[in-house]
Amino acid sequence: MLGNIQQAFQGIWHHKLRSILTMLGIIIGIAAIITIVSTIKGTNDQIKENLIGSGNNAVVVSLHQGDSQLDLSWQKPEGIRVITEETRRELEKLEGVSLVSLFRQREWSDGVYYKDSSFNGCAMGVDDSYFRIYGYRVCYGRGFLPEDRSARRKVVILDANAASSIFYGENPVGKVLEISGEPFTVIGVVERSVQFRPVIETMEDYYLYADKSRGTIFLTEAGWDIAYGYDEPQNAAVKAVSTDAMTTAGKAVADKLTASQIQNPRNSDYSYQSEDLLQQAEQLQSMSESTNNLLIWIAAISLLVGGIGVMNIMLVSVSERTHEIGLKKALGAKRRRILGQFLTEAAVLTSLGGLLGILGGIGLAELLSKAMDTPTAISVPAIIVAAAFSILIGLIFGLLPATKAARMNPIDALRRE
Repeated sequence: MLGNIQQAFQGIWHHKLRSILTMLGIIIGIAAIITIVSTIKGTNDQIKENLIGSGNNAVVVSLHQGDSQLDLSWQKPEGIRVITEETRRELEKLEGVSLVSLFRQREWSDGVYYKDSSFNGCAMGVDDSYFRIYGYRVCYGRGFLPEDRSARRKVVILDANAASSIFYGENPVGKVLEISGEPFTVIGVVERSVQFRPVIETMEDYYLYADKSRGTIFLTEAGWDIAYGYDEPQNAAVKAVSTDAMTTAGKAVADKLTASQIQNPRNSDYSYQSEDLLQQAEQLQSMSESTNNLLIWIAAISLLVGGIGVMNIMLVSVSERTHEIGLKKALGAKRRRILGQFLTEAAVLTSLGGLLGILGGIGLAELLSKAMDTPTAISVPAIIVAAAFSILIGLIFGLLPATKAARMNPIDALRRE
């Protein structure tokens, strides 16, 4: 085998230009496929990151009326029980669930003022687990203490965006906000440990992701009761054990809450539903892949053309070396020895083409990423498959010339010049 490989490299070296031209179809095909697959993977990763965010595996389970999320700023529905701490612990035992937080929310808060300025960002009433699920850390000041809840202190925490928009660079800690006519003291500012910045390229992206960049103020559950009223139904933030478990965990919690928190759920228009971000990402990825798969098939045609070129050049090689084949057979070389020699030469030729194609594909993917500002992610499985496929092409398209060489009659072969 090693001798055959050595002879194959010697033959390629002695016919450098012919070998390069023969490998060109393989190089172009492999490079095109590596580039397309890398672009698909990069685009899919970006879609997933845009929807799921910074990788906290969090799913929001919210109260719906029919198919629409219920806006609790307008009305408080009847027949919805408040979720207890015991129920929250039961939710954490469900399949795929790591941690559950209960919260209340106003997408557009009203009645929030600092001096003469109003704040119209998001307001949330959160428990101890919320900041842990979403990876918030305290920038300055402090977080909520158990005493803040037990003593029903009127305190508020801001995120960095809210602090900037309300106080314009001043230190907000110790200052007082008016929320629904009640004074709330700012005790701290928080931000996420891993910042998520979605890629916004269209107006649809802007409207989809703009709310993620608005400022948010956080109250305790007791503070929420003071500012917005008692016994308001909660939503749940569910941390799944993994990204792939987000769908399962969200649905399990939604079904459990619908069954336990809604009176007569069969006859009710209300239900808890989870936002299936993973499914949305998979749908968008599927749309992207269906288009790019066509490009992969087109690129595969060049591999077919390259394989035909390999077959052609190997047939030429067999014709050129007819006398050599006859001499080897006369000296006792068996058919499988001749077959192995020419198959090895074809496989080495296409393998070199595959290697150059892989390197070219990686370089082209990186070049496109920088030149066109498109995301790419090099796929290791695609590289392995491409390398194996290039060898397979050599074996398939080299089989006919190798078989022809192996079946030559040694007397006829020696007679030919």
